[in-house]
Amino acid sequence: MRTPLSTYRLQIRPSFTLFDAAELVPYLADLGVDWVYLSPILTAEEGSDHGYDVTDPSSVDPARGGAEGLKALSDAAHAAGLGVLVDIVPNHMGIATPHRNKWWWSVLAEGRGSRYAEAFDIDWDAADGKLRLPVLGDGAHELDQLKLADGELHYYDNRYPIAEGTASEGDSAQDVHARQHYELVNWRRADSELNYRRFFGVNTLAGIRVEEPWVFDEAHAEVKRWFEEGLVDGLRIDHPDGLADPKGYLARLREITGGAYILVEKILEPGEKLPADWETEGTTGYDALADVDRLFVDPAGEEQLTALVPTEPYTDMIHGTKRVIADHLLNSEVQRLVRLLPADSGLEPATAADALAELLACFPVYRSYLPEGAGYLTDAVIAAKVHRPDLAAALDRLQGLLNPLADGETEVSLSRLGELAVRFQQTSGMVMAKGVEDTAFYRYSRLTSLNEVGADPAHFSVAPFDMHTRLIRRQLEQPAAMTALTTHDTKRSEDTRARISVLAEIPVEWSEAFTRLDALAPMNDGSMANLLWQTFVGAWPLSRERAHAYAEKASREASSSTTWTAPNAEFEERMHAAIDAAFDNPDVNAVITALVERIRTAGYSNSLSAKLLQLTMPGVPDVYQGTEFWDRSLVDPDNRREVDFARRSQAAASFADAGAPAVDEDAAAKLLVTTRALQLKRGRPELFTGYVPVAVEGSAAEHLFGFDRGGAVTLVTRLPLGLERDGGWQDTAVVLAPGTYRDVITGATHESRGRLAAADVFGTYPVALLVREDGK
Repeated sequence: MRTPLSTYRLQIRPSFTLFDAAELVPYLADLGVDWVYLSPILTAEEGSDHGYDVTDPSSVDPARGGAEGLKALSDAAHAAGLGVLVDIVPNHMGIATPHRNKWWWSVLAEGRGSRYAEAFDIDWDAADGKLRLPVLGDGAHELDQLKLADGELHYYDNRYPIAEGTASEGDSAQDVHARQHYELVNWRRADSELNYRRFFGVNTLAGIRVEEPWVFDEAHAEVKRWFEEGLVDGLRIDHPDGLADPKGYLARLREITGGAYILVEKILEPGEKLPADWETEGTTGYDALADVDRLFVDPAGEEQLTALVPTEPYTDMIHGTKRVIADHLLNSEVQRLVRLLPADSGLEPATAADALAELLACFPVYRSYLPEGAGYLTDAVIAAKVHRPDLAAALDRLQGLLNPLADGETEVSLSRLGELAVRFQQTSGMVMAKGVEDTAFYRYSRLTSLNEVGADPAHFSVAPFDMHTRLIRRQLEQPAAMTALTTHDTKRSEDTRARISVLAEIPVEWSEAFTRLDALAPMNDGSMANLLWQTFVGAWPLSRERAHAYAEKASREASSSTTWTAPNAEFEERMHAAIDAAFDNPDVNAVITALVERIRTAGYSNSLSAKLLQLTMPGVPDVYQGTEFWDRSLVDPDNRREVDFARRSQAAASFADAGAPAVDEDAAAKLLVTTRALQLKRGRPELFTGYVPVAVEGSAAEHLFGFDRGGAVTLVTRLPLGLERDGGWQDTAVVLAPGTYRDVITGATHESRGRLAAADVFGTYPVALLVREDGK
């Protein structure tokens, strides 16, 4: 198996095609990148910038460059010695435009008689044999808007097929609609009455059943060709938790790829491990991101930041948000579970729905993979009984139905588990994602740099000792898993978070600034105000348009003062007025800009330190497009904006003629750190085969974190404001074997007689990457 030493994620889209990516290969090779990592490239909805709404899995999207573009990119990458990693989407397909998806169109036209009816996860019996499509508006007579045109039913711009023999001359559009295999219903009915599995709460993404062999084969024929023709070297698997059988899926994928490198976008809760029997090299790195961020958070700031905007404990909050999701947005999934209960379950439907929703709210991880993780179901039952003792009997009955396996069973089939147990596993991850990532992360605003996918915001910081133990385990258990700092899914990019984390070092100053901002521009929602002002300080300067777009998304996701489905005009007007004040009110602007200046340099330090740590720690580091420069983007689509690669290339070319660039807003220093680390790892991989912590001595030892990867020594600064307050490095030193060491970032050499003074090592940058020069 060919394994990458590093990757660089590119967002392939109509405005940046595979041909554009091919032209970028020389820059990436010079940067030190080992593999090019592509967002989904199969044919997707027209105009899709992300590609996760695949409409035709049998072809590379022509709008993204098509098969010729993939060949051009592959040839360019391989000629430069780079591999190619591609993101694929096995869980769902895009159905927003039915005629663009021949699988979905066939199901609409032929119903259960379509060969593709088995491909989609549809409960036909739930709606009198019809497929419910939640597309109608809120008008009282929306079906009156249906038209017959060109042998189809049209609802405004939406087109639907007409089943053979169901339309006669003189029939009204409404009469014809009544005879179809589908039923157009009001969009609000989706959350409680939908009878096809969605991706989370997205009506336009329909779940597919790749556990069926022929569905897998057809959905992966093009992917298989990539490997047969040597075009692609590895895969990133989107959302495996949505699959009925992730283990079986990965085993089949390994077969058709000839044993290729495979990563899974799996979110692990703190302490959770990836199933050991999965055919994968590991996760895409959300867990690594969480650890790295917390190393640069001062634990001394926790109490003050917690007290600033009082809120319920995080564990209570996520129980509540998950329960709301189960009762509303994903209630259609809960109702489907109820319909799957055996007739002799002894449970009334209402009681069963209540108990199932409570179990989903109490489930401690995204999902189990029975028999793996059966203990999580037991934990959820216990927690549910504490929350709802009145449901104890129902919960006991459900536990046996949701895990029908006997103790000791290890090899089980889907048929042995039964549909109820399988579907509950698929559903728990959906509830977790929507209740935590997309709701609680926008409500719990103590320190927003901690609110990232794969992290628990209640875990405030990681001490150096704990970080070392986690990195040693990573080296032992998943050395080929990905590490990440920014992704297309992060709520805030790495440099935005790095600056926000500085607030933990000055909690009193932040409290004073926030109180002033809240008085000058009140929103009357303390948690949301805290979240927005922290975010703007982290991303400043940002455009007014970006600020308003982020605020609208964040506040509606939080669903506290406003929501997507029922926007609170009064609150939103007040919130947007506060944001405008950041640009127009001199007093508000002064508070923000003064605070940004106060923490700017420390933010740079955190950014460079986190970057070097991620690039050199155990694992395969990914650089998200553009983040070799400062990147202060926010949640999607903000983090998928176009990247100025020409400017980055020009900056990289200047390194040969200049010394170490200053650490300033120009961003060349971050590019230098990124380039030198990637180049060293690709050029001398033998220096990155182990992990030993570097001992630190002296009065400022807590501010220095370092490790030896087997010849490459990484040293970074943490808690820079505290370091400055305490008088700098003073007598602090790292313990290194006697010899001459060169910092590959700056080119400076250091002579160790058993110790290296931190003040010398960090004379130019807050980071250093050392290699022995005397051949030892």
